[in-house]
Amino acid sequence: MTSEDLLKVVIDSLEDDKAEDIVTIDLRGRSEMGDFMVIASGRSTRQVAAIAEKLADRLKQDHGILSKMEGKETADWVLIDTGDVIVHVFRPEVRDFYQLEKMWLPSGSATRSAAAG
Repeated sequence: MTSEDLLKVVIDSLEDDKAEDIVTIDLRGRSEMGDFMVIASGRSTRQVAAIAEKLADRLKQDHGILSKMEGKETADWVLIDTGDVIVHVFRPEVRDFYQLEKMWLPSGSATRSAAAG
């Protein structure tokens, strides 16, 4: 599976679980941590945890990809590391506080998912 294929699976899963304000940042040639970063929001800690858990489960069950997850206990900000795609799922207030998009966007490109509005 290419990193582009994995990105599509990630975006589809986030959209299926009603994640909001999905942003994709292309990291290729800019960082060794992965090819893409995806940032999304959930409306509550419960939704953030559910979005992250379902993504990890889908990747494992459907594609045999084991991902590392951090932050699910508090579910303010959950990081899912799939290898080529790094996924951050935030509560909106926490996302506004950390502003990861601003850190990565100035010299890069980002695209919002069409379904995210």
